[in-house]
Amino acid sequence: MVAQMMNEMLNWIETNPLSATWIGLFLFFVAVFVRDISQKKHTIQRNFPIVGRLRYFLEMIGPELRQYWVANDKEERPFDRTERSWIYATAKGQNNNFGFGTTEIQYEPGYPIIKHRAFPYPESKAYVHNGDPSCIPCLKIIGPKRKFPYRPYSIVNISAMSFGSLGKNAVLALNRGARDSGAYHNTGEGGLSHYHMEGADIVWQIGTGYFGARDHSGKFNLDVLKEKVGKNACVKMIEIKLSQGAKPGKGGILPAKKVNAEIAAIRHVEEGKDCISPNSHSEFTNVKELVQFIERIANGTGLPVGIKSAVGEIEFWQELAEEMKQTSQGPDFITIDGGEGGTGAAPLTYADHVSLPFKIGFQRVYTLFQKEGISERIVWIGSGKLGFPDRAVVAIAMGCDLINIAREAMLSIGCIQAQKCHTDHCPAGVATQNWWLQRGVDPELKGKRAAKYIQGFRKELLSLAHSCGYEHPGQFTGQDIEISMGMNRYQTLEGLLGYKRDEVKFTKLQDYTVFPKRQA
Repeated sequence: MVAQMMNEMLNWIETNPLSATWIGLFLFFVAVFVRDISQKKHTIQRNFPIVGRLRYFLEMIGPELRQYWVANDKEERPFDRTERSWIYATAKGQNNNFGFGTTEIQYEPGYPIIKHRAFPYPESKAYVHNGDPSCIPCLKIIGPKRKFPYRPYSIVNISAMSFGSLGKNAVLALNRGARDSGAYHNTGEGGLSHYHMEGADIVWQIGTGYFGARDHSGKFNLDVLKEKVGKNACVKMIEIKLSQGAKPGKGGILPAKKVNAEIAAIRHVEEGKDCISPNSHSEFTNVKELVQFIERIANGTGLPVGIKSAVGEIEFWQELAEEMKQTSQGPDFITIDGGEGGTGAAPLTYADHVSLPFKIGFQRVYTLFQKEGISERIVWIGSGKLGFPDRAVVAIAMGCDLINIAREAMLSIGCIQAQKCHTDHCPAGVATQNWWLQRGVDPELKGKRAAKYIQGFRKELLSLAHSCGYEHPGQFTGQDIEISMGMNRYQTLEGLLGYKRDEVKFTKLQDYTVFPKRQA
């Protein structure tokens, strides 16, 4: 009997498809109506059954609606549409010029103006190293007293982003882009993976979890680090992460669902369990112990060792400068991260309100080391939304020797600023471990785009330097930049911040293209 009724119903649906569709939709909406009006979890759905669901759908696609339809070219954050367009065009090797003049408000407080010279440095005299017109080597050698000193080929490099936070294809693409452009690639605190082995110079970052350089109990193991460094000549420096701008003083968590067998093996953690970075280091608890830890790693590996930190309380930096002056030991480089820096995930209050912005933090730390007379022996690295030539020029004029870029590098390989890094549902396949989404990132193609972005960035930096009468961007000073203080009021960056960067004893660019080699 039941079978006969089912057959009759199927026959009726087959002969009356339109009516069946309408009846099916009606029954579906009746079921949704009953569910919405009887549930107690969502007030809007309970009060406005069926229709109330539209609110949640619109809320879900709100960022996309604003990005593509509502916001104007200068409204979006953290990177507006014109900034993203410049990165995309540069990465694709397309025309990255803009027409019809500036749309910026040049009298807005904080707006920087780079002062050109009446007689620029002739581009016809510019030195081209090994056929690369974008080559800008670092003017300082990092760790000249270490066994394996290092001079970066590029003053623009890829900042710390871990495999785990980023997918494997994204890491592969960034590493290939760094390799082809001569930049170095920072591993992030997730440690060294085989996806970092495409040929780029590597900075291995060691965070509070000591991932990839720890024993079974989670403690730092120098022997493990020495073994891996010895086997991988691509590792040029070690960076000890004290904190980062977007979540200073707080450890990170890689959720258990992301900790697959591969990531567990790379990080030396258990598969299928939350991978937690403590909020503090277990190897040191004060400045003296930090310096001793740095020297242990440097002596054990022969590599330059530095630190990365956001800036909060200043007493730590004062004590570090004094200790380094007294002992002639300590970090070979210091990376200052600004509070405007990015991350895959952070509590809102940390991202918005903890740690000083880059310019303020850098100025306070740099001047402390100047007063102790040791700022020149350190290589200074700026980080925190500096992935555009004008911002890089300001950072260099403040005293930075190198610039690290993260989110801008992500944009160059396809990131669309969906701001879903923390959900594992990045639609561009960059900040996710989802295999289907990751397949959208082709490492070969996106690697070429990352390389073009870095090379295009450096070319524009060189062009700006030439316009201001310099051969190398490292020659910029605080006198070359003026900052708007409001209508008809400008002040030099040097006058505004109250210090002069260390004098750059520049000779000619080719004198800085000798790169110490590290043998395997």
